[in-house]
Amino acid sequence: MHFKINREAKTSRTGELRTKSGRVKTPLFMPIATRGAVKTILPSEIEEIGFEVVLGNTYHLSLKPGTELIKKYENGLHGFMNWKKSILTDSGGFQIFSLGARAKKRFGESGVKLTEEGVRFIDSTNGNKYFMSPEDSIQIQLDLDTDIIMCLDECPSYPCTQEQAKKSLELTTRWAKRCKKYFDKKTKGRKKKPLLFGIVQGSNYEKLRIQSAQELVKIDFDGYAIGGVAVGEPREQLKEILKWTLPYLPKDRPRYLMGLGRPDELVAGVVSGVDMFDCVIPTREGRHGRLFLWKDDPQKIDFKKQVIFFETINIKNARFKKDLGKLDEHCDCPLCKNFSRAYLRHLFDVNETLGSRLASVHNLTFYFKLMEALRKNNE
Repeated sequence: MHFKINREAKTSRTGELRTKSGRVKTPLFMPIATRGAVKTILPSEIEEIGFEVVLGNTYHLSLKPGTELIKKYENGLHGFMNWKKSILTDSGGFQIFSLGARAKKRFGESGVKLTEEGVRFIDSTNGNKYFMSPEDSIQIQLDLDTDIIMCLDECPSYPCTQEQAKKSLELTTRWAKRCKKYFDKKTKGRKKKPLLFGIVQGSNYEKLRIQSAQELVKIDFDGYAIGGVAVGEPREQLKEILKWTLPYLPKDRPRYLMGLGRPDELVAGVVSGVDMFDCVIPTREGRHGRLFLWKDDPQKIDFKKQVIFFETINIKNARFKKDLGKLDEHCDCPLCKNFSRAYLRHLFDVNETLGSRLASVHNLTFYFKLMEALRKNNE
């Protein structure tokens, strides 16, 4: 068994996921290492915070530097970026569709063309044309030698009609079957092989979410992701989508909510029974001077009762110019241990990159402490 539930409290649970790189505690949050790096932060610093899994991007890594180079390193992407713990790679599907608009603006066409065989697309940076099939996506991820790999799926835009969403999820299901067949063929006989996750789609339609979950469970994946909740759907529908979907996913497999979220969304996800999360928010917000602060000691917060457990500040605001105080009394990150709010504001004021780096480390520390506290809450 690659996933073990240690404790359940109503719908939430704590557990342990075993990958070929080691064991990781759940629920967990994954920092985004899109191109093989968490922006401005060393892998050793990510490990020092406590993270056990990072997320790499199949689309971007396959284009630059390409798998032929990464394959030359021992353990693939692990060796390339000097990260010894677990790596999850997405399929590239979301980026193919989301970057289509950027390609259209720059080159006059998005180039995104769906067929039963796969998807054709244009590189939004140089206009080069590519094709990716479900089998191609799996092979790229196998070449990257990561620990958890995702099936190629179609990400329907929001809003879409029920008929459009149904057609999309049915294509996603057919692609998922092909991904599983190819994966099983390529990994047969391996002692250590990655885990393969399917992705539930269905937009904001209850019947389609249930249909998608049921069809994927029949294929029998190592884990199940909930996709399509970070592409435009109203965020207030998150709880509904989880309520519709999670009862139809097996309890003995990890559940992964893709692309979200804010701290309160992570809490809602964990309470609902989600085990894995990723999002650009902590590092992206940090680079823009927006920071998450605790209202209280995170180890003392009852997240089921205390809805407002954090606040956000913009350190660029003038009120912090002469603030000699510590950023967050409940944080022990390098920023909070060594520097004042006034110093951090100064760094942003003079466009010193150390500011965005320190702020990103702080926000990631906040997210790690949040997941740690949520695990403790369930013990």
